[in-house]
Amino acid sequence: MTRADTIAAMTAEIQVAHDSNVAIITVHDPERRNALTLPLSADLAAAIADAERDESVHAVVVTGTPPAFCAGADLSALGEAKDEGLRAIYAGFLAVANCTLPTIAAVGGAAVGAGLNLALAADVRLAGPSARFDARFLKLGLHPGGGMTWMLQRIVGPQTATAMTLFGEILDAEAATARGLAHRVIDGDHDALVAASVELAQGAAKAPRGLVLDTKQSMRTTHTLTEHADAVDTEIVPQVRSIESPEFAERLAAMKAKISGEKTSK
Repeated sequence: MTRADTIAAMTAEIQVAHDSNVAIITVHDPERRNALTLPLSADLAAAIADAERDESVHAVVVTGTPPAFCAGADLSALGEAKDEGLRAIYAGFLAVANCTLPTIAAVGGAAVGAGLNLALAADVRLAGPSARFDARFLKLGLHPGGGMTWMLQRIVGPQTATAMTLFGEILDAEAATARGLAHRVIDGDHDALVAASVELAQGAAKAPRGLVLDTKQSMRTTHTLTEHADAVDTEIVPQVRSIESPEFAERLAAMKAKISGEKTSK
């Protein structure tokens, strides 16, 4: 390892901040465009696990230090990887995909290869003006991995997924939004993008945490169902549990008081 490699390895890290019940997790290795190494991937998985254990966290925003979101997996690690090594590289974005909390990817730059996987793993993607979504696997002579073809097809459909995966089409922020890959474009710099992501997360951040967890789990379950009646059955148990909760009683009382106050003022 060269001196430059040693310095890069020492400064590469996963940074975690908290804002209004939202954990902001940043892949921070700008010199390597936030490429996922084995240690970074393990640290990202650990940061997600920490957020899930932290009762004050109701949602997670994942981003990368500019200029890139994530340039994929570190190519030196890929060159030596076999089955076990590949799964270790996947660990970070799979932790995002399996997170029990709602997740938002704040994509401010290039999301390439495994970096695209990291963006796809989130529940919602917000794109900055410089965002680029690039599968790139075939261009590198590499078969897609980490479930990329499954995630991408479920989000954008087979035609756009084919254009991106087999034909190498790269989507910018506007095109990604038009195809449903990004929820919307956020004008401004990276700080504005993260702030918009935290703002979007406030619906979950202000709701009871248990309710947020139950609702995300229900959405995961109903997404795979084909019958409306099965979705009703899936939702009814957690809905009854929420009706019986003290949080619902408090909010219902507050709403009734507000309505009563408005009527009195008239």
